[in-house]
Amino acid sequence: MNVSIREVTTKRDLRAFVHFPNELYKDNPYYVTQIESMDRDTLNPAKNHAFEVCEGKYWFAYNEKYEIVGRVAGIINHRYNEKVGEKICRFGWIDFIDNQDVVKALMSAVEQYAKDKGMTTVSGPTGFLEFDPAGILVEGFDQLPTAYGKYNALYYEQRLLELGYAKEVDFVEYLILVPDIIPERYARAADLVARKYELRQAPLKRRADVGPYLDGVFKCLNAAYSQLHDFSELSPGQCEDLKKQFLVNINIDFVSIILDKSDKVVAFGVALPSLSKAMQKSNGSLFPFGFIHLLRALKHNDTIDLLLIAIDEEYQNKGVNAMIFDQFSKGIKKNGIKYIESTRELEDNTTVQNLWRYLEHKITKRARVFMKKL
Repeated sequence: MNVSIREVTTKRDLRAFVHFPNELYKDNPYYVTQIESMDRDTLNPAKNHAFEVCEGKYWFAYNEKYEIVGRVAGIINHRYNEKVGEKICRFGWIDFIDNQDVVKALMSAVEQYAKDKGMTTVSGPTGFLEFDPAGILVEGFDQLPTAYGKYNALYYEQRLLELGYAKEVDFVEYLILVPDIIPERYARAADLVARKYELRQAPLKRRADVGPYLDGVFKCLNAAYSQLHDFSELSPGQCEDLKKQFLVNINIDFVSIILDKSDKVVAFGVALPSLSKAMQKSNGSLFPFGFIHLLRALKHNDTIDLLLIAIDEEYQNKGVNAMIFDQFSKGIKKNGIKYIESTRELEDNTTVQNLWRYLEHKITKRARVFMKKL
């Protein structure tokens, strides 16, 4: 195929860029339609504080008929590179038809951008931050993704391998079945840990009660996630972005904030009713009716997605995760939740995985980040 590459430079281009996967997968029952306005904001330097420490470019691939047949983003997170002492260019937002000429042209654009910027490694797919979708789906093509785990076709992995990319790290997703009666050992363990370390749950009765703890939550998150793959410390602006997203969507029944005796946030966990089916119904837009589907999903659901768990280093491996799950279990019982889905987590993240060891669970999806030395 004769493929041409063009950089995204206008608002109209950006609209087409975020719309492309929704068009590519419009007939796929496992694809979760992306909310296009949210994607545009993420990719817009004027709307996303990640650009305080990142830079990036986006490209289209066109066929001979000047039809869009692929897209990709090249991203450099300078803060992360400084932290790890490496010169890494990330790629993300990659989608393409099943054609090697297309993916070769897209990745050539990223690699040239990386070389021009003095980078020595290309890694991805990842985003600006840890909270952007990461990984190429390599297992679980017959499963509906969470709203935070992107779907892609089977051929993506092979196409990248043919270009010399190799596995860097895997993320996995678990499906946990909620029993009719949650084992009492979680409550007993939570009580024991709370008394032993003088910890307690923050009193959260309504959404507004979370606000005073958010600065502590993000401080805890920055410390706990400091060694994770692709994580760089969140700036005040980035924290403000996440606060806005966080407070709009949370269900207080699925929030746990753990305080020590001085009221310092030492751990937290956040889950959210699954939005996957609602996003499919939204057809990529919040208006005129897309937001209604999302609101219904937040109130009436039998599945929750586990978004974040972070525990201060001082309290890791001391059973504090039992306190988080014990709090979740109250919301699970109250809301009639039958399933828990973990969003993408590193395959060796035993801190989170130990939450489920007394419940029936299985890995349902696996996503892979690839890398290539230039």
